[in-house]
Amino acid sequence: MITRRNLLVAAGATAVATAGPMARPVSAALPEVNMEALIKAAQIDPRRPDTALTDGAKNSVLLVERALQARGLLSATYVDGHFGTSTVAAYAAYQRSLGYTGLDATGLPGPSSLRSLGEGRYTVVRAISPGTIVSLRGVRVNTRTRAMLFEAERLLGRQLSITQGSYNSGVGASAGTHDGGGALDLSVSGLSSATRTDVLRRLRTVGFAAWLRTPSQGDWGYHIHAIALADTDQSTGAQNQAGDYYLGRNGLANRGPDDGPAVSPKRTWEEYQRL
Repeated sequence: MITRRNLLVAAGATAVATAGPMARPVSAALPEVNMEALIKAAQIDPRRPDTALTDGAKNSVLLVERALQARGLLSATYVDGHFGTSTVAAYAAYQRSLGYTGLDATGLPGPSSLRSLGEGRYTVVRAISPGTIVSLRGVRVNTRTRAMLFEAERLLGRQLSITQGSYNSGVGASAGTHDGGGALDLSVSGLSSATRTDVLRRLRTVGFAAWLRTPSQGDWGYHIHAIALADTDQSTGAQNQAGDYYLGRNGLANRGPDDGPAVSPKRTWEEYQRL
């Protein structure tokens, strides 16, 4: 195959001789950070009981960790490809250095801070954005979450009733999971057990971590709780639930085994769209 590199090599000394003193050297391409893989690691790794690495994320995490180390925010000890709590804390410190606060400084990389951190060091590919905040059936969600819900409803052939949306702070029973983006509570009123399971399966298929919540689990009635995987507007509580879902847990404080329908592999919205 003839490529730009082949042509440059074949030209050899002739190209150098004819180029003249005004010729400019070809700059080496910067390495790439895959944001999808990075966010997956940033959700899963802090919830691991060890320092295992998330499949496909090591190189991207290392590039970010080296950039944080270069700014004096992360010890070399933690530049290991594992996006654990130390890397989360370092990234949050970087976000704060940019003037970010609240949901913008949780240590979960967003596209703007990630590109800023990597200036001159790496480029960002497969970027993720939660989109803008919109109103949907009386609650607030972002456009990424809305698109995910609409696709799950298309697969189900029914519209679901939303009882709680995103960007909704101050709800004690939710432990902060609805403070940021990507969070939904859905009514199961009038749905059979089989239909509830089908709803959960469809939600999981399009990229939600979703569980049936029951009165025996907490101070709430029966409902479906869903968290959009890889939503970069997530609260810390929602990030933890996403990581627990990947690790086969129920997203509750007891971190029990996942009690929802198995969907394999577990895909994000972006991965689902590429099917």
